[in-house]
Amino acid sequence: MPTLRIATYNIHRCRGLDGRTSPGRIADVIRGINADIVALQEVVGAGPSSAGHAEEIGALLGMGWAMAPTRHLRHALFGNVVLSRLPILHHTQYDLSWKTCEPRCCQRVDIDVGGHTLHLYNVHLGTAIRERRYQAGRLSAIVHDRRVDQPKIVLGDFNEWMRGLATQMLSERLGSIDLRAHLRRRRTYPGVFPVLHLDHIYYEGKVEVAGLELPRTRLALLASDHLPLVADLNVEFT
Repeated sequence: MPTLRIATYNIHRCRGLDGRTSPGRIADVIRGINADIVALQEVVGAGPSSAGHAEEIGALLGMGWAMAPTRHLRHALFGNVVLSRLPILHHTQYDLSWKTCEPRCCQRVDIDVGGHTLHLYNVHLGTAIRERRYQAGRLSAIVHDRRVDQPKIVLGDFNEWMRGLATQMLSERLGSIDLRAHLRRRRTYPGVFPVLHLDHIYYEGKVEVAGLELPRTRLALLASDHLPLVADLNVEFT
């Protein structure tokens, strides 16, 4: 049963709490995590005058990457990115947008783990209660698709700091990693003085938690308005 080190990290357009935009600083935080796979949210992609932060971070870390854009930000792509040391076999995205709210998506990336396939779902849910309720139902249906084999990891910024409708629905339908069993400090937002727990990890299949970390280095506290959430997972493939 291989152990994978997986992280989720909302990088806030690489804009730190000091007002500086620095993809290099975000890359340094991720390098310190030493994860095999990292799900990023709020990433600036390619635009008319730049290859974007996704390509720069991937190059600095020597990791492959795939992007799922949801909209444009100042003429550049904007959305979710998965970085991986392991081969990326396939990637796609599912629309989670609700009515007139900001476009959202679920990014699915299929990763080769020693000849087996891990399906990873990277999400960034909306800020409105009814929006998240819709998105949680849509997301659980996507993950439960029987045509896609287990194991599956679902992680990202769920924008829900209390056990609301989205958290309740996802916890009932998917395995949920209980941060209380592993971390004394569980809040991930805002970075310098975290008071909210927005970032979560769910799963489907034979997955065991070997460890959980919430890095609070000086660099991580400054680089984004979120802290990264890191999990060591024992994943069994059938």
